[in-house]
Formats: sequence, structure tokens, C-alpha cells
Amino acid sequence: MKIYNTLTKQKEEFIPLEPGHVSMYVCGPTVYNFIHIGNARPMIVFDTVRRYMEHKGYDVNYVSNFTDVDDKIIAKAIEEGVTSEEVAQRYIAECKKDMADMNVKPATTHPLATQEIGGMIEMISDLIEKGYAYNVNGTVYFRTRKFEEYGKLSHKNLEDLRSGNRSLLVSGEDQKEDPLDFVLWKPKKEGEPAWDSPWSAGRPGWHIECSVMSKKYLGEEIDIHAGGEDLVFPHHENEIAQSEACNGRHFARYWMHNAFLNIDNKKMSKSLGNFFTVREIGEKYDLQVLRFFMLSAHYRSPLNFSAELMESSKNALERIVTAVENLKFLKEAAKAEELKPEEAAGLTELDAFEKKFDEAMDDDFNTADAISAIFELVRFANTTVGGENSKAYIQAVLDRVTALSDILGLIVEKKEEMLDQDIEKLIEDRQAARKAKDFAKADEIRNLLLEKGIILEDTREGVKWKRA
Repeated sequence: MKIYNTLTKQKEEFIPLEPGHVSMYVCGPTVYNFIHIGNARPMIVFDTVRRYMEHKGYDVNYVSNFTDVDDKIIAKAIEEGVTSEEVAQRYIAECKKDMADMNVKPATTHPLATQEIGGMIEMISDLIEKGYAYNVNGTVYFRTRKFEEYGKLSHKNLEDLRSGNRSLLVSGEDQKEDPLDFVLWKPKKEGEPAWDSPWSAGRPGWHIECSVMSKKYLGEEIDIHAGGEDLVFPHHENEIAQSEACNGRHFARYWMHNAFLNIDNKKMSKSLGNFFTVREIGEKYDLQVLRFFMLSAHYRSPLNFSAELMESSKNALERIVTAVENLKFLKEAAKAEELKPEEAAGLTELDAFEKKFDEAMDDDFNTADAISAIFELVRFANTTVGGENSKAYIQAVLDRVTALSDILGLIVEKKEEMLDQDIEKLIEDRQAARKAKDFAKADEIRNLLLEKGIILEDTREGVKWKRA
């Protein structure tokens, strides 16, 4: 199995630190609103990496954090007149729901930044003691130049950063020893949540949290650190500097980054009106379609989101689902139970399709080619499996299609359709709940209908519904 390592800019054979085990850290979202489809790409991509590792027999310790203290969370809390904790907990729950609907498996551990403050203070103290950090009036900075390998992940030169890149500069730069130094701890402002520390009542900088959580739940050195390519610099670069300066050893062996997601060939932006949350997409499509779409391109390739491509993904996924339903029908109707001698060659064909699938995934998780292998298997099933085959053979083909799809996290079993009268009754119940201002129950009914593939649209003429 080969992985493209951002650190070395080449594909490398994957050799875990501990045979049979994989330690993997994926940077999670900042929870101040519903997650958007840009957040969804790394969630789906690295969940698929994890699933394939498990398919290969590895025991995967998969850690993905929630950043639950941040300027955006604080701003949202002030806007709503609630605490930052309330905002964070609400959107953590919403994020987990969206992840479940995308069939993203829960992490082995989902640490929260606010629950790891003690570890962050300890790491910052160690960095100060080792001369890598310093305190100025309650703000603690990291001495970027002291870490001689700074820039090795992003392949950026320190002098170029100093002259042309301002992204590391923060307020109060005049009190820093060097404009490139970054914040590890900052004093609180009025109305912000704060924790006591040896330097000031305040909160940690963003970069330190992942270094601390990765160390606590996975160890000082890990196999894989992953996230979107927007995190390479400065976030992941700073994580390396902090972790390796503190621990005195390499932080991660393999660095994986997914490419950007564009909307109709433009960068996703609220100002352009092309910003979509996963929840919004879920109102139009089963989120399995979104997952299929995300995996239809290699994770390191830029991906363009459009209504046309989503429709294409919906139709493509439906081809697999229909093939599975047809195989189930044929199996029930089959007269012969046991495998026939002439069917042995077909089983060999199944092995060839799986080999092609594995070869694609072993080549830096090429999900696009892996999906192509599944479609070749589907074509084989549609053209060669019929009523004359045995139940055992049909079951073998069915098992192979569903197993390979499952490795990619694709659910290809058709959901049981609700009867029209049951849908209408639930819509009536939802309307009654809304009238009674029981919005929690109304949302619960809407979500239940969505899970069954029923999409609601509130119009002036009333509620209209359609099947996804």
C-alpha cells in the first residue's frame, strides 16, 4: 500500500510504527454552525482510508477532534445571547448527525479542545522551559526560527514568509521577538471564556490543541496525520514545530491532505452565494449520493460540485443499488441451492474484480478507480447472473458487490419505501407540532422522513413532498 506523503512530496510504501496497528489523527471542524460540504470532503475521504485500513486487517485508532472554543463560536454565542459551550454542544450534535447520514463512522475518540486545556498548559510550559516559547504580558509565543526545520511540510522558506506572507502575523506583533512567531496562549478579552494559566487567564491558540490531543490519545509519534490542504500552512506546519520541539521526535510519518472543493468551478464563499451546508444538500439528496460524489475523484484532485454532477452521482449510485435489488430477487427465485460446477469460473471472476479494487486502493486510495472496479462487477452481475444460477452463486456475487461498496462506506441496500398514507400522516403530525410550537418534534419528524428518502418542501400552498 502506497500513500502520497505531503512531507516528502512522493508516494511511499506504508509501514506502520507498530505491525498490525495504525494511529491516525484527522483535524475536525470548528463547531459554530452546521458543517458545509467543504468540511464533508475530509470526513468522507479519511473515513474511507480508515475503512480500507480495517479491511486490510489493521486495528485503527482514529482520533478526530472538535474545536469547541474559537472566535467564531464566541461571536455566535454573543449574537444569540447564550454561552459558547451551548453553541458548541449544539453544533457538535448536529455535526454527528450529518456524519451519521454520510455513513462516516464515529472516531475511536472525539476529543474536545475545552477538555484538554490542562494538557495544553503543560505542553506550553515544556516549550518555555526548553527555550522554544516565551511569555510577553500574558501572551505566549512560539519562537519559529528556533525550530530549524520550520517549513518542511509546506516547503516554504522562512525568509520568503517574512517578506511576503503575513498570515502568521497577529495583533501585538510589536511585542514579539520576531514577526513570524505564533501564539500558543492569549489573554482573555471581555466576555470571552477563559482558563487560569501561569501566564494569564485566557485560552490557547488554535494550533496547540491538535498537538496535545494527538499526543494524549495516540502517542508522541503517529502513523498518519490528515486534513484538508488548507491546513498544511500554517496549522500543520505549526503542529510539527510544537510537537517535535516538545517531544524531541518526529510527529507523524505520513501527512495526507485532500484537495479543495469548488462550486460550479468557483471557490465556495458566502459572499458569492454558493455556500452549501451538508444539511441543505441532505434536503435534496440522500447523503449517500454526496458520499459517492466525493469519492468519484481522487482525494488529491480538486473536485467541482454542481447540480449536474450530483444528479450524475445519484444515477450512478442507483445503478449499484438496482443491481443489488436484482440479485436479491434472483436469489429468492433460484431453484438450485448449492453451487454448480460450471459456476466456479464465475467465482474466479469475482476475485479478479476485488483484486482490481484493492490495487486501486493500494495506490494512494484511488477511490475513482475503485468505483470503476465495482461498476465492472455490477456489469458482470447484470449480464451473466440469471434465473438458472444457484442461490449460493448469486449470494456470492451479491456479497462481493455489497462488501466492496461497504469498504467505501456506500450503502447499496435500498431503503424500505413508506406508503403514501403513512407519509401524509407524518406530515400532518409535523404541521400540528409546528402549530403547537413544538419545533423539536417537528424537526424529528422531518428528519425521520429524510431518513426514509422523503424530501419536504414548505410552500404557500402547503407542504409538498417527493421521494429522493
